[in-house]
Amino acid sequence: MRRRTLIGLAAGAAASLAVGAAAVVGAHPGGRATIMRRVVAAALDEALDQAQVGPEQRAAIHAARDRVFAAVDAERAGRQAHLEEALRLFEADRPDPARLEALHREGDEARQRVRTAIHEALVEVHDLLTPAQRTALADYVRAHRLGHLH
Repeated sequence: MRRRTLIGLAAGAAASLAVGAAAVVGAHPGGRATIMRRVVAAALDEALDQAQVGPEQRAAIHAARDRVFAAVDAERAGRQAHLEEALRLFEADRPDPARLEALHREGDEARQRVRTAIHEALVEVHDLLTPAQRTALADYVRAHRLGHLH
């Protein structure tokens, strides 16, 4: 094929993928966050299947997962207001150092709330699983390199 034809095909394919991705994101309220939540939930369920987690354990783990999701959602809900305040401070003739410090502290507190939710969920899940199940879950994570999700 000619170079020009290949470039045209590549551009058409890229445009089609962009439109498709926009349709997928637009079709799900929350866009990227919703898609990532589904990916995380599916990976967790697959890992729980591998660890042969029972229905009661799974329900409790899903509840812990949902509490972490809720903490992340709460932190995300405040991001726009946080950004607007930062921009107001930036636009001012002189940024108020005390307000800047308060803004940093608010951000740190929001991240700490998410960290605490994750920590509590981790301890709760640990306590729900048997040693063999914990090993199977850890092996699954090692084998599937789930670290790229965050």
